[in-house]
Amino acid sequence: MSEQLASDERELAIATMEPTLRQRRLALAIIGMLSIGFVAIAPFAAKQVVQIASFVPTTEAIIFVTSLTTAVLLFSQFSILGSRELLLLASGYLFAALIVIPHALSYPGAFAPKGLLGSGIQATPWLYTFWHFGFSAAVLGYACLLDTNSNKLFIHNSGMPAICLSTGIVVALVCALTWSVVANEQYWPRLLANEVDFTRLTNYVAAIPLVTSVLAFIVLWIRRRSVLDLWLAVAIFATVVEQSVSCLFIFNRYSVGAYAVRTFSMIVSTIVLSGMLSETVQLYARLASAIVLLRRERRTKLMSAQAITAAIAHEMRQPLTRITAGGGAAQRFLEMVPPQYDKAKTALAGIVNAGHNTSKVIDGFRSLFNKPDEEQELVDMNELIPEVLKSLHSQLDHRVSIRVDLTPKLPAVAGNRIQLQEVVSNLITNSMEAMETTTVQIRRLLIRTEIRGDNVAVAVEDSGPGIDKDQLEDIFTAFVTTKRHGTGLGLAICRMIIEYHGGKLTAASDSTNGGASFQFVLPVADLR
Repeated sequence: MSEQLASDERELAIATMEPTLRQRRLALAIIGMLSIGFVAIAPFAAKQVVQIASFVPTTEAIIFVTSLTTAVLLFSQFSILGSRELLLLASGYLFAALIVIPHALSYPGAFAPKGLLGSGIQATPWLYTFWHFGFSAAVLGYACLLDTNSNKLFIHNSGMPAICLSTGIVVALVCALTWSVVANEQYWPRLLANEVDFTRLTNYVAAIPLVTSVLAFIVLWIRRRSVLDLWLAVAIFATVVEQSVSCLFIFNRYSVGAYAVRTFSMIVSTIVLSGMLSETVQLYARLASAIVLLRRERRTKLMSAQAITAAIAHEMRQPLTRITAGGGAAQRFLEMVPPQYDKAKTALAGIVNAGHNTSKVIDGFRSLFNKPDEEQELVDMNELIPEVLKSLHSQLDHRVSIRVDLTPKLPAVAGNRIQLQEVVSNLITNSMEAMETTTVQIRRLLIRTEIRGDNVAVAVEDSGPGIDKDQLEDIFTAFVTTKRHGTGLGLAICRMIIEYHGGKLTAASDSTNGGASFQFVLPVADLR
């Protein structure tokens, strides 16, 4: 059981779900747009523009929030799956989120003319290098760990200590790197000639995260398996584009390329988050739909058991009545005979008692499924049918044209609303499933109501393949079905429910044009 639960968890985890064809196409389209963006920016990247003081704080605030949120979601995935590659990737996003803070605080003109950390001009470009190299290295490590059965190295109970340890290491690493370049700037090579212009060494240093991100993209693209892998590959490709612009075309801080790389950084931080949130929303929708279906199935099973029990009780009571009557007659005949057959009397009396007791047992078994407080109510079929269609909305085939023809001022019937809903739902579902097997392009479903004397009639008609005339009389028999995987209980239960309400359920089929029609009539409620 535990292994089955673990398997179900993996199937519902974004880090293990296989991407769909639509997602692959979308990822390739985004990669194509990023490539076009690189080509479009390249000729103008070195052109210097005016300084926008609020640009860096704004973009890096967005990067901090999105990267931190992504890290939290990835840590939650790790807590479910227990794989160390997820722990490493989550730590990489956490590192990217935290190191943005000292980078923004040290950036000249962002919060103060010389930055808030009291460092020189060399701290900011080195923090930027640490930021992108650390993130690319984490993604490369994640890609290398794929398909290594690394999930066996952790168990679910050890998730929180591992997360706390990783978080502590990342925080310590960010603090150490920040301190090393802020307090000991004089020992680091100069990447800025002045507050605006970069040195030639900057291009060579920028090549380190560029090469790392290229390797990460190649390995990840080859080994990608899940939705997470796909969107992470897109994110690391955006990093490749960003680092390519930074390495090849940026020679001063306030250029077109410098502003472009900040935009690419935001794209990098939001791609995986957007993918994970999108998949989470879809998983939630599927989960909600599954819960509704489970509740409906549970209710149907309970009602099916009730209907089947009623059928068994009805069928068993007839022979039991005969046994009881026969035993009583035999007892009377024996009493009329002068000889005394005491043993025969005792045996026959036992038959009578056994017959009564058996009937009581069956009634008791049936009562297990009946609600003693369940009373009939007035039901308007014109209101009930739209309710059923609304509840079945997610299951309806949108290729089918559904028409509802309701007779105005339809009188109410007396009955159990839930049971009548199940009958209508079952008939509609059967018609939809029947039309799935037809080759007719135009598929129609008609649901109509009408008044027939003192009865209310409801009909469900489809344009499916119809029903063989030899099977029309048998389709309402329990365990007889025309479906490949059917149980043969649905229509039998429907007829049983309708007959329990004093009505009648019938079927017809058009042998010429195809299609089947199921209709039932119920007596109008006596309002006197």
